[in-house]
Parts: sequence; C-alpha cells; structure tokens
Amino acid sequence: QDYYGKRLQKSADLKTNACITLARPLPKAVRDALENVHEEVVARYYGCGLVIPECLTSCRILDLGSGSGRDCYLLSQMVGEWGHVTGIDMTEGQVWHGARASPRPPSIPPPPFPSSSQVEVAKKHIAYHMDKFGYKKPNVEFLQGYMEKLSDAGLADESYDIIISNCVINLAPDKRAVLREAYRVLKPGGEMYFSDVYANQRLSESVRKHRVLWGECLAGALYWRDLYSIAEEVGFSPPCLVTASPITIGDKELEDVIGDCRFVSATFRLFKVPGSSRAGPGQVIYNGGIVGHERELVFDANFTFKEGEVVDVDAEMAAILRSSRFAEEFLIRAGGANTTAPQGCC
Repeated sequence: QDYYGKRLQKSADLKTNACITLARPLPKAVRDALENVHEEVVARYYGCGLVIPECLTSCRILDLGSGSGRDCYLLSQMVGEWGHVTGIDMTEGQVWHGARASPRPPSIPPPPFPSSSQVEVAKKHIAYHMDKFGYKKPNVEFLQGYMEKLSDAGLADESYDIIISNCVINLAPDKRAVLREAYRVLKPGGEMYFSDVYANQRLSESVRKHRVLWGECLAGALYWRDLYSIAEEVGFSPPCLVTASPITIGDKELEDVIGDCRFVSATFRLFKVPGSSRAGPGQVIYNGGIVGHERELVFDANFTFKEGEVVDVDAEMAAILRSSRFAEEFLIRAGGANTTAPQGCC
C-alpha cells in the first residue's frame, strides 16, 4: 500500500526490472489493444510479463492486484462486450495532498498526473475506455480488497473462467491463501494464468524484511519449487511454465543485500481440472481455430501445437485440454506415448 499507493508515481521510479520484464514480444493484437489504453493507466502500471492468454471471447476474468487497470482494459477488448473483467487491488490513499499527505520538497517536480490510488486511477477511466471500445455498457469493474480474502469482496465460488495476475502474488505474505482463494472462485476447467517473480533458493531473513526489496517484488519471491508444492496442495494441476527471463538489479546497495540469490520473472498457467476429466495420456490435434494462433498455439514451454499435427501428450495435458475452454479447439483421443514434461524455470 505504501510503495505502490504512495511512493511510486510511474514505472520509471522502480529500481529493478522485476516489474517490467517481458520474456517475448507482444502479439500485434495486444499491441493494438494497448494503444487504446489511457496514458495515465499505462504510466501508473507495474507488471512483469504478459498475462493475456488465448481464447478469451465472452470469458469472465478476474485480475488479482489489478493496479491502475492496464491488463483489465486490455482484456476488456479481448473478451468483447459480452465478456466481463473484474480487477481487485489493495492500494488506497493519495499522495502529496489531503490530510495524510506530507509536503513535497520544492526540488521535486509534481507527478505527471494528479496523485491518486491505483484503484482510483482504474475507476476514473472506465467511461473513457468503454467509449473508446464502442461498448454500450461497462464490461469491467474495480474492487478494493485483498486477494487472500476474495470472499470479503463478495466473489462467489466457481464464478470465473480465468484468473490473471501480473507480478503481485510475491507481495502477498500468504501465497497459499492466494492460490486457495483463486482455486475456489475458478469454474471447473478454469485457468490461473499469471506472471510473478521466483528465486533460485529460499530467501534469507534480511532479504525478506527489506522494505524496498518487498516493493520491488523480490523480497516476497517464492523459491520456484515451492510453487509446485503449493499448487498441488491447493488442488491445481502441475504448473505449466510459459516463459521465463532473468531479472537484473542495477542497484549496488540492493545487490549487496541479495548476495548470491538469483531471480527470474516467469509466467505459469495452472488449471482446475475436475476429477472426471482425468484419464491416461493421449494424442491431440489442434484445429487452428483460435484467432491470432491459427497456424500454431504455443501453449507452454513444453507443448507447441501446430494446426492438423498429431501430438502425444501426457495424462495431465490431456486432462487440461479436455476440461478447459480449449476443448473445442482440439480433437482429443486416448492413447499415445506416456510423456513426462520437464519441470522448472530456473
């Protein structure tokens, strides 16, 4: 709340590239959609990676830690007027004005936009975006609340097709609670598609208690193997790694605190696979029906599906495709090699 709601005014104020890392270029459709997003929303956004999955038309999507709403407004265009996007964020308060504000030293220039909380920034531009997109009524909403306690914000069981988050789960002290709540509000076959920061070891006490490193998304980073154990404990399918890229610090003081620990920004997808969909390995053929991915669908780091090509998949991937929104995009049949996908991002 302090770092993102009060201290940062724009992405250039960050001290590392943890929150601005992109592992691969943006697709043209996403670049075009980003052009429609208000400049203040983009300037006040702090994310790490691309969290725009495929096959989104008419989906209900929840963005955990939606900040100024950039990803929500991107997704608003992808789901269409009949889809819906909910953003939830914990930031509150205002900067440099109001009863709680501190006076700004004369040497510091004013912020590029009127100071306000992340949720306030997102909310005030709803009408602008709906007009820009040509929608008759809003298909986005923004709530203030905690991603560990989605029920407090009134989010019901099995109410979303997809959950995204962009570099925020590391900011939550209780990662299990976040994933448990995400699992609860996802529909059967639903997906959690999220980018975050991971460490190659469990972090020391000095790193975990460093306030700036918390704000920079490093002090709360999970040891990447712990993501796999927590996901399994909650009930998700094993994490599917999509992309990963190293994080550079670029600040000598912070480097000294971190020591030999290394960090990556990684995007994973988790699925809520119902038991009825679980069977053995299979063979799948992609029909090429997803807009923007007609010739091939890069599903994750291990599976790329080309139109009309037979691909052997393991039991987990077969269950994911069979139970999720991707089911209609594939011909799925039993049999095939009992492949085992490699795990890990570091």
